Amino acid sequence: MKKILKFPKDFLWGSSISAYQVEGGIENCDWSKFENAGVACDHYNLFEEDFDLVKNLNQNAFRFSIEWSRIEPKEGNFDKKEIEHYRKVLLALKTRNIKSVVTLWHWTNPLWLAEKGGWSNKEAVYFFSRYTKVISEELGDLIDFWVTLNEPLVHISNGYLQGIFPPNKKDVVLAIKTFRNLVKAHQEAYDIVHQKYPEAKVSVTAISNFFKPARKWLALERFLAFLFHYFWNHLFLKKIKKHIDYIGVDYYFAHQVVFYPPFLKKFTDLVSDINWEIYPEGLYWVLKNLSKFKKPIYILENGLADSKDKFRKDFIKEHLVWIHKAIEEKIDVKGYFHWSLIDNFEWDRGFWPRFGLIEINYQNLERKPRPSAFYYAKICKENCLEINN
Repeated sequence: MKKILKFPKDFLWGSSISAYQVEGGIENCDWSKFENAGVACDHYNLFEEDFDLVKNLNQNAFRFSIEWSRIEPKEGNFDKKEIEHYRKVLLALKTRNIKSVVTLWHWTNPLWLAEKGGWSNKEAVYFFSRYTKVISEELGDLIDFWVTLNEPLVHISNGYLQGIFPPNKKDVVLAIKTFRNLVKAHQEAYDIVHQKYPEAKVSVTAISNFFKPARKWLALERFLAFLFHYFWNHLFLKKIKKHIDYIGVDYYFAHQVVFYPPFLKKFTDLVSDINWEIYPEGLYWVLKNLSKFKKPIYILENGLADSKDKFRKDFIKEHLVWIHKAIEEKIDVKGYFHWSLIDNFEWDRGFWPRFGLIEINYQNLERKPRPSAFYYAKICKENCLEINN
């Protein structure tokens, strides 16, 4: 017997990308000196084609990022041609009646900023505020939702504690400085946007993991789970809670917490191509935790590397089932964005992980929707999900 799960009116159905991962031709940022994406998917030139795909797949919203190093290639020098390019991008979405969710910073820093110490330098707050003001003045009339910062905790963890992302440091003091600067940068950017657009919807995206003690009866594991949750999921949002209009959620990971190293273990053996566990129920608990902030919630990233499209259909379905359960419990979830629209450059892993609803042939840049894209398109069109009861 079939059951229909209906989603709220005006629910946003979309997908997401980031500039460095898809645009190509970005040579002037810290990541380009670490892992060069080259031409990537050439989205910079093919965005109209990609937005036709978004529209044809019945999505009514799209998240992308503006590349700071294009806009301000040299300190204090803003490139009018590149500003105009992103204006064309935003207009292309507007003419297709697709809501825009625009990320101002998706991990990449202009080289000149990286050379000054990146986000560990308190001057970065001023530089980011200046950049935000330019975007607000030049493009703000076309932006529906603002994301100031993408996953700041990932940048801190991977860039300043583990040393696997630029600036490739392992320095707790620098990590703390970076945390404080990112908090301040968001707060100032929030105020700048609202000064010009009082009704703007501004937030960050936070990668939110589900942490559960492996044994509830063991106090130490309960305490460790609380610590992981507090520092990873809660602290940054707590610092900026007066400067957010909604909560942007990126969900990929769930962990059972144990008292022995490495302290985290999987719930199941079901994993993606890059060994990330698939655990849809965790998103429900993440949403319940975030509901305490009493803000609308948009899931701005949720996806998997799945080159054969073996799991993606069920991945989407099962996550939406748990999202619907949260909505039934009066949690204010207003949108779901799959990561990602197209295959892309997956940071330190290169091009082999395939996250896209749409497959990219990297030899000729041909776009080909995967079967899961059409499954998701049906959900987007009907604003509901059909499941076996």
